[in-house]
Amino acid sequence: MSANIIKDIKARKFKPLYLLHGEEPYYIDKILHELEESVLSEAERGFNQTVLYGKDTDMATILNVARRYPMMAEYQVVIVKEAQDLKWGKDEGNSKEAEMALNYFEKPLKSTILVLAYKYGTFDKRKKIYKAIDKNGTVFQSDLKRDYEITKWIEEYVSNHGYKIAPQAAGLMAEYLGNDLSKIANEVEKLTLNVAKETVINTDHIQQNIGISKDFNVFELQKAIVSRNALKCNQIVNYFADNPKSHPMVMVIANLNSYFTKILKYHYLQNKADAAKELGVHPFFVKDYEAAARVYHVNKVFQIIALLREYDLKSKGVNSTGNVSDGDLMKEMLYRMIH
Repeated sequence: MSANIIKDIKARKFKPLYLLHGEEPYYIDKILHELEESVLSEAERGFNQTVLYGKDTDMATILNVARRYPMMAEYQVVIVKEAQDLKWGKDEGNSKEAEMALNYFEKPLKSTILVLAYKYGTFDKRKKIYKAIDKNGTVFQSDLKRDYEITKWIEEYVSNHGYKIAPQAAGLMAEYLGNDLSKIANEVEKLTLNVAKETVINTDHIQQNIGISKDFNVFELQKAIVSRNALKCNQIVNYFADNPKSHPMVMVIANLNSYFTKILKYHYLQNKADAAKELGVHPFFVKDYEAAARVYHVNKVFQIIALLREYDLKSKGVNSTGNVSDGDLMKEMLYRMIH
């Protein structure tokens, strides 16, 4: 939907009201940037583009600015950043401000483009204000991507830049960068500056340009566990212990828990042909779960999940015996998992 909104903005099909809200700021920022850059020329912005911040303003001020007419331009643009900090955004108890806002949103000035950037949360859809904006303008909700959606998102984003990326490389980026789309986009931009367009981006490129180790990461740890390679497990754990900010134990355990939960789910799948969809993983990685399920039977998977919970508590100081480092805890945990 964000692409459609941006397409309309580029085509100069504007709405008088925009409410951009949601937990994921990436798409909100993209639409906001397009409105900032596309509606007015550089010469027109000086008189006709106003940026306000929710924590430093109020609805009366915003509406006073919105009711002005543009000077020597077709439109004026009023952008309210951090709109989640506006009092009316959280509480309609102030009936005077709520009424003022509602009156304007029901009959907005056509020559004003009022943009409300409401980040890191969702606007209450039950409010009359929301319904008025939805009726007379554009509402865009930007939801967080789920972990299993990130690899595919990276592949699509890279493809949109005219490049290709290997599934292992996309998965490595997803595991390391999480679901912060802005951060991922920045790293992809870095890659496109340093990798030839005809080259498929691989894990070597990721290591060279982003600094993510292709040999010492959670994916490689999972492979080592499945192959019961104790030496490789210890090498990876030592690397994690030396880089605790990048590989905190709590995140390692969370990733392993997700991995073994999917293995357990794979065991119970009636139709293995639907494994990628049912597990929420890229089709490329289904073979890894199939191989892991052959090595670890159902009972052993249950035991491993219980172990992960046990060591998660120990890493947080619960039921811990003495002052044991996270590295030693992980080594002990992995020994018990592969034996």
